[in-house]
Amino acid sequence: MDAQSLFNVEGKVVLVTGGAKGIGRMISEGYVTNGATVYIASRDAKAGEKAVSELNALGKGKAHAITADFYKYEDVKKLAEELGKRESKLHVLVNNSGSNWGAPYDEYPTAAFTRVLTLNVHRVFDITQLVTPLLEKAAAPNDPARIINIGSVDGLRVPSLETFAYSTSKAGLHHMSRVLANHLGKRNITSNSLACGPFESKMMAATLESMGDVIKDGVPLGRIGTPQDVAGACLFLSSRAGAYINGATISVDGGSSISAKL
Repeated sequence: MDAQSLFNVEGKVVLVTGGAKGIGRMISEGYVTNGATVYIASRDAKAGEKAVSELNALGKGKAHAITADFYKYEDVKKLAEELGKRESKLHVLVNNSGSNWGAPYDEYPTAAFTRVLTLNVHRVFDITQLVTPLLEKAAAPNDPARIINIGSVDGLRVPSLETFAYSTSKAGLHHMSRVLANHLGKRNITSNSLACGPFESKMMAATLESMGDVIKDGVPLGRIGTPQDVAGACLFLSSRAGAYINGATISVDGGSSISAKL
């Protein structure tokens, strides 16, 4: 029961959606540097190839890029088909792709809900459903296949920012993850979500630039997240150490979701 075997992911096949940038890129690096084969799915082909080149230079594991625009269901189907041609099984699916939309309440467009909920909730279900046969082939009683859904603390708390569709979508994602855990657990596939706090990412860049100090003040640990924080949580959930965790929502936020404002 040594740490090396408990947290080992070497040789596992992992799909990370949105794995070329931000939190997805952090997660992808965690897997590659620990010997996994990682498929990065991104609609930005150049960013995907750049990430793969950087990750493969690290050695140990291996990275590959597949271009897919998840707003298009046909691309989701093509992703699953392409993955099935390259691999006979999938040990870990990390549903990380997401979008945000901020606007004042009185001006908030209906299109925001369509766009954000499509990517943050609907496509997570579609992707998971389509790769489930590959997950089942990797699943074993003491080493189940894993689904990790990247949620947000804004799906747990009420944010002050006017990101109505985003907060709603992440709350929905957390619950959908639990529903999947119930149904897929019977197939030796676990489903858990990470409620992430502030991390350096494209989505958070403008907010961190304008409100960085305020955000840090709202985190009991006094800092924003690092790549090691989110990658470590994923490695735990993907390894033997996390094999009995199913239906959980784990806050990776330095305590910001439970920090009292008054």
